[in-house]
Amino acid sequence: MLFSFCYLALRQVLRLLALRVRSNDFKELEILVLRHELAILRRRRRRPAIKPVDQLFLTAASRLLPRTRWHTFLVTPATLLRWHRHLIAKRWTYTDRRGRRPIRRDVRTLALRFARENPRWGYQRIVGELKGLGVSVSRSTVRNWLQEAGLGPVGARRGTTWREFVRVHRESLLAVDFFTVETIWLQRLYVLFCIELGSRRVHLAGCTSAPTAAWMAQQTRQLTWTLADSPESFRFLIRDRDQKFTTTFDATLRTERIEIVLTPFRTPQANGVAERFVRTVRTECLDWLLILNQPHLQGILTAFVNHYNTHRSHRALDLRPPQPTLSARALAVASLESRIRRRDRLGGLLHEYVLAG
Repeated sequence: MLFSFCYLALRQVLRLLALRVRSNDFKELEILVLRHELAILRRRRRRPAIKPVDQLFLTAASRLLPRTRWHTFLVTPATLLRWHRHLIAKRWTYTDRRGRRPIRRDVRTLALRFARENPRWGYQRIVGELKGLGVSVSRSTVRNWLQEAGLGPVGARRGTTWREFVRVHRESLLAVDFFTVETIWLQRLYVLFCIELGSRRVHLAGCTSAPTAAWMAQQTRQLTWTLADSPESFRFLIRDRDQKFTTTFDATLRTERIEIVLTPFRTPQANGVAERFVRTVRTECLDWLLILNQPHLQGILTAFVNHYNTHRSHRALDLRPPQPTLSARALAVASLESRIRRRDRLGGLLHEYVLAG
């Protein structure tokens, strides 16, 4: 009974208000109803979904009402102001305006590659190289890339490695070294040889049981005479720090304008080409023979060096010998077998296959 009485009383009050401020469509009553519905929505725990169209309408309406009436909105005044700022920002944002184009990742990779492969290049030199390839990058960008990658200024980077030095100068490089051979009488013989790093051609200087200073001086003079007949011009000679290389040896080569390059201590790989020849002559020749004396060894090494220079293929030379004696000729497959002749060296220890004349 009490609830019914209250409801009837509320209806009478609303009717009186409507009669007092009666309008065409009971606008005040509608507003009152809408405000009450808004209060109901505010009591909900979940926030109602507001679409961009709703934001636009409520923001535009807030511009027409005084701020003292903003409490009727579903959202707070701070939210209305934030929406308004966002709409103003979008007004001055042009979607068709193009900014700075991003730099491709492969350009950065290429710049870092230039810096690592060329330790003496600064960032301006790298920028110039990229420009020559049709890539435009600012100097500050390249400098930042180098700093991020830990590649500091030119003076702070690593110097030229030994491998790079040899690769750049190999056409003008010589390598000299000793190796020892034991005879069947347990006599130790010392063999001195020289190899050209560019062509892989070997020069046998001589062998002796006592590499004295006088013997070294004589072999050095003969070596310089041999090199004088070579078409290449040599500037550097790599050798280790063996005491058998006397001051006379170095002085004689310097008179021929050949600079001596010493390998680091206990670093045989720094003279790797010469060391590889020593392994080759041992595994392919000396390990299979019994050496009687010095003349015997001299003859064997002379034959092997001739085979090494004129016939044996080398991986560093695209499987060609240093001094090929025969030019390659195209042959039919059917007649190839009949045109091949075998030539034996060192009693059949080495075989050479040549085309029949």
